[in-house]
Amino acid sequence: MRRIAILGSTGSIGRSTLKVAESYPERFQIVSLAAGRNLDAASAQALRWKPRVVSVAAEPDAEILRSQLKSAGLGGIEIVHGSAGSVRVATHPEVDFVVSAIVGVAGLEATYEAVRAGKTVGLANKECLVVAGELITAEARKQGKPLLPIDSEHNAIHQCLRGGRMEEVRHIWLTASGGPFLKTPKSEFASITVQQALNHPTWKMGKRITIDSATLMNKGFEVIEACRLFQLSPRQVDVIVHPQSTIHSMVEFVDGSILAQFSVTDMRLPILYALTYPDRIESDLRFPVMDLRHLDFCPPDMGKFPCLRLAYEAAEAGGAETIALNAADEVAVATFLDGCIRFDEIPRIIERVLAATKTCQLESIKQVLQADAEARRVAGEHVEQLSGNPSPKAAGHFRNLAKGVI
Repeated sequence: MRRIAILGSTGSIGRSTLKVAESYPERFQIVSLAAGRNLDAASAQALRWKPRVVSVAAEPDAEILRSQLKSAGLGGIEIVHGSAGSVRVATHPEVDFVVSAIVGVAGLEATYEAVRAGKTVGLANKECLVVAGELITAEARKQGKPLLPIDSEHNAIHQCLRGGRMEEVRHIWLTASGGPFLKTPKSEFASITVQQALNHPTWKMGKRITIDSATLMNKGFEVIEACRLFQLSPRQVDVIVHPQSTIHSMVEFVDGSILAQFSVTDMRLPILYALTYPDRIESDLRFPVMDLRHLDFCPPDMGKFPCLRLAYEAAEAGGAETIALNAADEVAVATFLDGCIRFDEIPRIIERVLAATKTCQLESIKQVLQADAEARRVAGEHVEQLSGNPSPKAAGHFRNLAKGVI
């Protein structure tokens, strides 16, 4: 029986993880949940799974949830809140596997503390490795515990690497669908609407990751994540556009052999792989091989999608620059979603923040969060210059920074 904590239980990955657990009740027990701001979903999940601990974002929500569950006869569930609550969820003594699926740096501290506590971590939050990959991977090696990728591309690489040793790897390819604007002329990017950008051709995901997929920043984050997960240089990691999203990643070995992983585009499969590693178990997630007709590949256009170029540059620099890359992107995407900047202004903000960032290595999570806060402040200033006034979400970032809350 694997005992699971989910950071981000009400999001897409969290819900898919609960579906997997529901399909294999004899294998998985849900011990703790970090549900964020979705109080209705948190209440429903607590009633269904009866975990030991549930964390929500704010103290007032914790009081409401505590009262709701007590009325339903579940007064024994521990209700916590905030970043300390997420850490409590991730480090609960009964937990042995943590699914890290909180979007952004909000899940960083809890993920790091889970690794420090000797938990096996399934990573669906790429931002953790983008901003603090060196610290997290070093701690995982110290604890002797694997970091198991849940992102479909890195999960595919992990599976392909079982066919050889790391020292035999020459190169890896991360496949990208190309997003909704693969064939859209760059001249039209200034008029792209939020609704158009949220219409991903392949995957159903949260808003930020969907916008990041449309700008190819998501693929840039995956390059950085791959470098840190598999200890590769950026020059060993390429992105290749593959609109069918059939092949999730490929690994080339030194003898010229290439292994590729393909499967249905359903996140339950990489989640199941991570939860049961090193075993594989029976599932009903079948790929219809006889329906396969053709596979298209082409290189990404970094002139049209400059976010990918910026990510490679940050990957080469490392340290504070990858932190700034993520922070600036998060602020820029939030303000685009609020309608305050144009789609083509997202990479402009990121490039300006990177230009203002001093290259340095960071040695603690506290330093990482401080660098993140400074990058958000600088990004907010550039948003105001472009839009004339900060969006509600950007203003929220500034209020949190003033309170010392990340």
